[in-house]
Amino acid sequence: MELIKTLLRRLLKRLYKVEVSGLENLSLAGDRVLVVANHTSFLDAALLAMFLPGELTFAINTQVANSRWLRPVLKLVKVFPMDPTNPLSTKSLIRYVQQNNKAVIFPEGRITVTGTLMKIYDGTGLVADKADAMVLPVRIDGAQYTPFSRLRGRVRLRWFPQIRLTVLPPQKVHPPAEVRGRARRQQAGKCLAKIMTDMMFTTTRFHSTLFEALLDARSTHGGGHIVMEDIERKPYSYNKLVTASFVLGRKLAHLTQARERVGLLLPSTCPTMLTFMGLQAWGRVPAMLNFTVGAQGMLSACETAQLKRVITSRRFIQLGRLEAAAEALEKQVELVYLEDIAAQITLPDKLSGALNALFARSALRRFSTRATPDDPAVVLFTSGSEGTPKGVLLSHTNLLANRTQLSVCIDFSAGDIILNALPLFHSFGLTAGTLLPLLSGMKVFFYPSPLHYRIVPEIAYDINATVMFGTNTFLSGYARFAHPYDFYSVRYVFAGAEKLHEETRRVWSEKFGVRIFEGYGATETSPVLAANTPIYNKPGSVGQLLPGIEHQLQDVPGVDEGGRLFVKGPNVMLGYLLNDNPGQLVPPVCELGEGWYDTGDIVTIDTDGFVVIRGRARRFAKVAGEMVSLTAVEELVGRLWPEVQHAVVALPDKQKGEQLVLVTEHADVQRSELLAFAREQGVGELSVPKKFVTVSKLPLMGTGKLDYVTIQKLAVEELA
Repeated sequence: MELIKTLLRRLLKRLYKVEVSGLENLSLAGDRVLVVANHTSFLDAALLAMFLPGELTFAINTQVANSRWLRPVLKLVKVFPMDPTNPLSTKSLIRYVQQNNKAVIFPEGRITVTGTLMKIYDGTGLVADKADAMVLPVRIDGAQYTPFSRLRGRVRLRWFPQIRLTVLPPQKVHPPAEVRGRARRQQAGKCLAKIMTDMMFTTTRFHSTLFEALLDARSTHGGGHIVMEDIERKPYSYNKLVTASFVLGRKLAHLTQARERVGLLLPSTCPTMLTFMGLQAWGRVPAMLNFTVGAQGMLSACETAQLKRVITSRRFIQLGRLEAAAEALEKQVELVYLEDIAAQITLPDKLSGALNALFARSALRRFSTRATPDDPAVVLFTSGSEGTPKGVLLSHTNLLANRTQLSVCIDFSAGDIILNALPLFHSFGLTAGTLLPLLSGMKVFFYPSPLHYRIVPEIAYDINATVMFGTNTFLSGYARFAHPYDFYSVRYVFAGAEKLHEETRRVWSEKFGVRIFEGYGATETSPVLAANTPIYNKPGSVGQLLPGIEHQLQDVPGVDEGGRLFVKGPNVMLGYLLNDNPGQLVPPVCELGEGWYDTGDIVTIDTDGFVVIRGRARRFAKVAGEMVSLTAVEELVGRLWPEVQHAVVALPDKQKGEQLVLVTEHADVQRSELLAFAREQGVGELSVPKKFVTVSKLPLMGTGKLDYVTIQKLAVEELA
């Protein structure tokens, strides 16, 4: 028997170049062990049996154990047949593990058909808890690309991809001692699910550069795989994207210096991403300018990041009516027009680009000035919704870690089509809407403006979009004008950047049959910190914190519910570029130490890990000695008058310290009506504004957020 196992091990190693790491953790786990692994293919049991040392027992579904073609393989290992419908099977397995045995189980209960983790059964967590066993997580990676998986049509399959087995340190599943019965079973299942999700994140390679990740994606999904398109309807495959990036990057490299920050004043289109990746290939750092802030805002950004050159397009300047802004910019920086660059590209340039794309990794080593994963990858600018915009410097690792955090929690696949109408100067549009699909084999379709509420739904219908990203403002706008069938193909919609209103959620559910999953983040965190997912979803919350993110809540004087959220993780920025000290990096640091970022948000986190935003620390008013959340007041007003937008700001008050002012699009505001509604909701009178300013349209920023700086000025002027 050992001879057969040795021969099989050698065969698997030869065919799949199997790499095994972390075997020392198996001995650290002791004798009473429950080995848990993700289930990628029919090869999984054989891989674990051949490459994990010692005597292991495989807990396998009775039907699988009786399978004719698996029977010969199972004779080589000890098998513990289990009937998932019979509670006695679970009890028997608990007793078996308690006898100091090592059992292997696949907690998903089935081979994945999504490419990521599927449902984790509570029973496996219960076994680990009741048996008081160490849980040994094992990641199987690579077998999902073989014909023995169930991902045909979702990923590019090949006969002999490399397979990696990673054994992580052992852990315990221990729900709180006071939890009993069914609740304890559920808690044990959630503990195990977190262990498995963390395993998927920590064992995924994200310590590389963006261009290296692009080449990895091309290798995984095939050079001919179509990954992006825009309204010009010229699709780009990985090969075309890499080739064009090398060609354009060479031209831009002649105009710039190594590691130089280069401004990008461009819309959400394929040429913008070619420019972005071209700069990455040659070791330059794109700085994404927000063209909605006007000439003065862009000039300030150029000064803050010390930009010498800005790449733009004459056509974009004309269509965006940015002539005055371009004229102002030219007085401070050199404007480089893509049309001029395109006119200079010759046949030898194209041939050189094709040759470089063929030997892309060696070409990248020559061109990229030996960029490392921790080097700056992009400069984004904060929205400035509550103050002066700052430059945020994100590394390659920051962006790729955040992309990985999202992809291990949500079942995206290479068959998905992402409609991205968000601007690329916005971190949500860049990371979630662009880098996530491009580097994961999904096709992204760029549309240059999220404000075209009639057109975006038509685009979704036309391209068979399956995933969309947006803000509450944009999603609410689409819902007003879209045909009920426009989003027929959409699986998921993710909302961020601002609070998702319940009315928006309801309309999408009832009119389109689509759930909106709300998330939360900040430019400084690349940006996503938390998200609701198809498996773990709690409406009203912004979801659970993503894997790899540490957090602490600190008490805020006067605030009884929640605390100020501080976070740390691989997606937290390198640091700020500040206008009063241009070009100098200011790393994130606070009283908790280096690397910790103060979000400035007051949040609560429940026992299941769901985060609820109570408001920003700066968006609390002190009225008659009581702390009042302006965000909570906005939500109250939104529930009464959901059809329009509202904003609440605080102005000085001689008697009460501060007073609440409602700036609203609602034409007929009656305080008596609002006060009566507040009483019905159990909200005190201090939280009901006494002064009102009615406007036809609340000012928005380019990201879809309310422009509170302008709203505050408007309220002051109206009430002066």
